[in-house]
Amino acid sequence: MQHVEIKIHGAVATVLMDHPSRHNTLSPTLIEDLRTAFSDLHQEKRVRAVILTGGGEHFSSGIDLSVLSAISAMAVDESQGELFKLWQRYAELLEQILRFPKPVIAAVDGAAIGAGLGIALAADLLVLSERGALSAEATRRGLVSGATGALISFRFGAATAARMLLTGQVIDADEAYRLGMCPKPVPSAQIWVAASELAAACAEAPREAVQATKRLLNECVGEMLLSQIAAGTAYSAAACSTESAKEGVAAFLEKRDPEWR
Repeated sequence: MQHVEIKIHGAVATVLMDHPSRHNTLSPTLIEDLRTAFSDLHQEKRVRAVILTGGGEHFSSGIDLSVLSAISAMAVDESQGELFKLWQRYAELLEQILRFPKPVIAAVDGAAIGAGLGIALAADLLVLSERGALSAEATRRGLVSGATGALISFRFGAATAARMLLTGQVIDADEAYRLGMCPKPVPSAQIWVAASELAAACAEAPREAVQATKRLLNECVGEMLLSQIAAGTAYSAAACSTESAKEGVAAFLEKRDPEWR
């Protein structure tokens, strides 16, 4: 794994996205590294819970827009297939985390943006530092937050999803706490400790009961969630091939305001 590190302390494993120079953008490599990490920990019997976090200033700044730009430069037939493949692999990562048999706690220090927010919300529990922030800004880039939108709605309701997706509003740590999205925010230096306390609380229950409860939450309470993620993935892939998306991504990479037609 190039950009992911696994550390195990007792019964708790930490999966660290470790590509801080790119703010842990979800490139194909990082997505595959995360899938490998969760596959490895699936069989690790001593691990009772997993903390997912990011190294550097941010949790994850979302899908790698430079990759989207490179795919958009391909021939149309080729680019559509590559776009769908990229988003499909991302959706498979979300499903892998949702179906992971042990509790997953996302420790968000800094920003969790777009697809980065999606993987945080695929986790069962969310912890934010005082400088943590959640946003889904795809519409401002001419894109669609398909799978992330489904997860925001599942975790926090349709009204919060509409506000975040349509306006691109950033939810800071205090607002997230007020809305019941997370426990009281902690200093950055204490976020792993706070996440570990939640992991330890989960580990006090018998393994079989925790696994069954997680299945109940994600497969019964969230009965339609995986279908919604699949549909959202298709929307995201299709939106990437539009002129608006090409302009939005180019403007971001060139550090200028987009010029919408």
